[in-house]
Amino acid sequence: MKTKRWVIAALDEPRVRMLAHDCGCAPLTAAVLSARGIDTAQAAERYLSCDPKGLHDPFLMADMDRAVQTVRRALENNEHIVVYGDYDVDGITATCIMVDYLRSKGAVCEYYIPNRLNEGYGLSRAAMERLYDQGTRLLITVDSGITADEEIAAARALGMKVVITDHHECHDSLPEADAVVDCKRADCGYPFGSLAGVGVAFKLICALEGDAGTALARYADLLALGTVADVMPIVGENRIIVAAGLKKMAETSNIGLEMLLREAGMKHKRLTSAAISFVLAPRINAAGRMGQAELAAELFLTRDPVRAQTLAAELCEQNKRRQNEENQILTQALARLRTEYNPLEDKIIVLAGEGWHHGVIGIVCSRLCDRYGCPVVLIALDEDGTGKGSGRSVKGFNLFEALTSCGDLLQRYGGHELAAGLTVDAAHIEALRERLRAYAENHVSMADLIPQLHIDCMIEPEWITLENIQALSVLEPYGMQNEEPVFCMKDLTVEEITPISSDRHVRLTLVKDGKRWSAMLFGTGVGGLGFAQGNMVDAAFHLEVNEFRGRRTAQLTLCDVRLSECENLADQKLLNLYNTYMADGPLTAREARILLPDRSDLVAVWRHIVCRAEDGRLSVPSNALSRRIAWESRREINIGKLFVCLDVFSESSLISYHFKEGMLNILLKPYEGKADISGSVVLATLQSMAG
Repeated sequence: MKTKRWVIAALDEPRVRMLAHDCGCAPLTAAVLSARGIDTAQAAERYLSCDPKGLHDPFLMADMDRAVQTVRRALENNEHIVVYGDYDVDGITATCIMVDYLRSKGAVCEYYIPNRLNEGYGLSRAAMERLYDQGTRLLITVDSGITADEEIAAARALGMKVVITDHHECHDSLPEADAVVDCKRADCGYPFGSLAGVGVAFKLICALEGDAGTALARYADLLALGTVADVMPIVGENRIIVAAGLKKMAETSNIGLEMLLREAGMKHKRLTSAAISFVLAPRINAAGRMGQAELAAELFLTRDPVRAQTLAAELCEQNKRRQNEENQILTQALARLRTEYNPLEDKIIVLAGEGWHHGVIGIVCSRLCDRYGCPVVLIALDEDGTGKGSGRSVKGFNLFEALTSCGDLLQRYGGHELAAGLTVDAAHIEALRERLRAYAENHVSMADLIPQLHIDCMIEPEWITLENIQALSVLEPYGMQNEEPVFCMKDLTVEEITPISSDRHVRLTLVKDGKRWSAMLFGTGVGGLGFAQGNMVDAAFHLEVNEFRGRRTAQLTLCDVRLSECENLADQKLLNLYNTYMADGPLTAREARILLPDRSDLVAVWRHIVCRAEDGRLSVPSNALSRRIAWESRREINIGKLFVCLDVFSESSLISYHFKEGMLNILLKPYEGKADISGSVVLATLQSMAG
């Protein structure tokens, strides 16, 4: 498991009790609210409200009046309107609600979504010319356009009117459009600046309709889909939108969305923000990544159930193809990283590969970034010698600024602190890699790359009741800036460890103060654990109600598990003993026997290293290896005894090993024939001390 730095919010019990009393909420819910800086009943009411009356007046947005006038004039004159969208979920849903609304008002309205593979993001001159030639006289951008100064100037020069709706950051100067509606405008006094692109498009619809409630009732499902998929903060207006949208999804009138829910196996399941993020959004995004975003747009606009079912099935099929492409790239990247990446030294990963699908590498970047806890840039090389890259970063490392420092090597680049895209000539890739490595070396420490886990509060066993867990539902919908609560407990005993799904996941039985819980740890097998049965651990987790065969029980879904302080203290005593021995200090016979491995211990350690090493390397948390080997071999192998075994193998030129940043790094050395440790001075010395 990746080491995480726990950041536990302080629990102010008197304030929590007062908040629980004033709000009439459960203590556990009050503790979460307090941890997030909400300490009055009034603040809690504002934070938790999902009332549509909380939607702001759309005319508070700069240029909204001009946008409405321009669109209404086009409707009155029966002008040909095109909605220019984007190929991700936010852009597609924004496109669909705008097109549907304008068509419902009698407009001759089409949509245009650029092909990710051939055109890339945003507006292009070629598209402007083509649309004008096809009769377009009003262009409405959604989720794009705010930085397309030249393209919009070209469109207006041709004779098109342009209304921009976007939510991305603005440049110092705005495009010369007929109206520019963006809540990020410096001169915009709108009270909520974190709408998704679909949210800004929705605001234009509200202004045109004159009734936000009616518009929300009609489009809440697609609004929620785009807002959650674009990882917007689920607070303020977004909370209202997503709460309404999740309810509407359960009985959606959008035939395409209904068919997608059926095809994805979600039709009769409880819909949450997580379901959007991990089930629905990937299927919609897959169409754009594979260059067929129009399939998703058609899905949400069609009124034909048969066509909708066909399109939904095709999106799921596209997602499977995307997954295959993703897994192939990931497999190749991991194979190279085993030899090209040193987790103890390297602070950024930069890889380039031929044949990589540049619509998919962004997802692989995210997976590698999560896995290694460092910034990642992947570059797909085309046949013409051009590399198209994607990057993902971690908090504390500004990827956009890093690329800016290498701007002379790049044909183009863009993005923000945590995600970016770039185009580079293949001849400059090696120089780019070295420059980014040097930038990372100067701008981030290894300690900075340790991911943080923010924990709402530490709790006691008696707080874990079905009633308290159910009461947490008032905090939903979850998402960015309103994450699902994370709790922690210390000094739990690991009573049982059960591998699940071919050891891809683990179920633990954890015990404290006579209470027992089932705890699920996803994405980690038994071999990845830094503890064994019988150890004491600290656990960070979400709380859920598990229903199985009519029985409802509390379940912990683990975010992280680490050895308790008492276990670490025991390790430290053994390490002190080992260090005394290494410094030629005196050991009693009893102390020497604690460190002295027998032949079976040595065999167990050797077998584990050989079987687990990849390309001759094994990197594990320094306090985990002895417990893993003890678990597998059922032998008493403590951390001091482990290091003696490693010293014996090192003395015999079988391995080398070293420590850094809490990691034990072992390198197998080539040898011929049968390993012989019979002449080990390390063993002989310990044996003489043991008597």
